[in-house]
Amino acid sequence: MAIEIERKYLIDHEKWQQVEKPLGQRYRQGYLLTDAQKTIRVRVTETSGFLTIKGLSVGATRPEYEYEIPIPDALELLDNFAISELSKIRYTISFENKVWEVDEFLGDNAGLIIAEIELTSESEHFKCPDWVDKEVTGDEKYYNSNLTIAPFKSWFS
Repeated sequence: MAIEIERKYLIDHEKWQQVEKPLGQRYRQGYLLTDAQKTIRVRVTETSGFLTIKGLSVGATRPEYEYEIPIPDALELLDNFAISELSKIRYTISFENKVWEVDEFLGDNAGLIIAEIELTSESEHFKCPDWVDKEVTGDEKYYNSNLTIAPFKSWFS
């Protein structure tokens, strides 16, 4: 079984602004299915399309199956079948021999910045960069699929 072990963190905005970042990549992603047990996501970047199926999270671990698909197919799925959608810019940053993916959300989620790190086990030790703030692993309101339904801007209304 393919699994993903991932921890999520909020970012200190002031410290993040000081980071020398690589060029970010814009993501458009939508959900064909989202419920408590599973999600089916379509994602498009400038160069690729992906179909991803994720199962129920237990701690920081969940089943994940991801397949590259042609960009025209991904766009057609997004435009015709997605029930919800979001956009973000992703930055990939190496720190202490680990890869951090930092998402700056756009649209109704603007202002939210989340960092993710994939691990080989839930007990794996790693160092956090100083721009990493509060851990939100397991907090469902930060799941991308939930951000399409209850976006960040609605949290303050």
